[in-house]
Amino acid sequence: MDIKDRTSIPFYQIDAFTSKVFSGNPAGVCLLERPLGVEVMQQIAAENNLAETAFIRTDLSPFQIRWFTPTTEVDLCGHATLASAYVLFNEKDLNDTIKFQSLRSGDLMVTKAEEHLTLDFPADKIIPISIKNEWVEAIGSPILEAYTGRTDLILRVENEKIVKQIQPDLTTIKNWPFVGVIVTAQGTDVDFVSRFFGPAVGVDEDPVTGSAHTSLVVYWSKKLKKTKLSARQESKRKGHLLCEINEDRAFITGKAQLYLKGKIYVPNY
Repeated sequence: MDIKDRTSIPFYQIDAFTSKVFSGNPAGVCLLERPLGVEVMQQIAAENNLAETAFIRTDLSPFQIRWFTPTTEVDLCGHATLASAYVLFNEKDLNDTIKFQSLRSGDLMVTKAEEHLTLDFPADKIIPISIKNEWVEAIGSPILEAYTGRTDLILRVENEKIVKQIQPDLTTIKNWPFVGVIVTAQGTDVDFVSRFFGPAVGVDEDPVTGSAHTSLVVYWSKKLKKTKLSARQESKRKGHLLCEINEDRAFITGKAQLYLKGKIYVPNY
């Protein structure tokens, strides 16, 4: 098929929750002027092979947003929403606020203050759960507390060093009934640290997970008795986030950087 017989889609790769490229969490962003089939979106996400690719319907108001891992569509993705807002703020004539509509998560707001972008997401509802021996064995560390959120399992361990060093059994975790497993501890120079493992959705370890912090900010705000917290995700790429809880809303703030800008060519649709 010749390139002239295909449709081009503007594509961006953004490093989210970082002030420099080659760190933070890379996300793909596709800007769509009309509907695109779910199967094609999934194929594009698999081809990109990034933790998340976001698809933005720019012909709708508010902009519609959907998120795909290489293997499935997900309900919510923080870093790809941050990346999408970064693209739109830089490519469109917009003020300091963007409103997204999500088929699965409702209305989502992103505000801009100089280089900082703040996600306004629903705060998760977390529930304490009894610790299972298989969880301890799979992450290779004692677990102090366990909670379940809307989609993820949250495991608190003793300290930051354990979070950095754990090498969980991803084959075992993949079969658990959770989208992701979050391992967290109180930080030494930030309020808390974490790592996120999502082999069940095709992401062995996510570098920086905005949506996970809608759960973590609920947990740590109660634990530390404060509403504004600093956080670091301890993946190899690392990511830095500022989190705030206000009633049923979680505000997640970070920076983003452009890595790549181009076009994807797909069969005409």
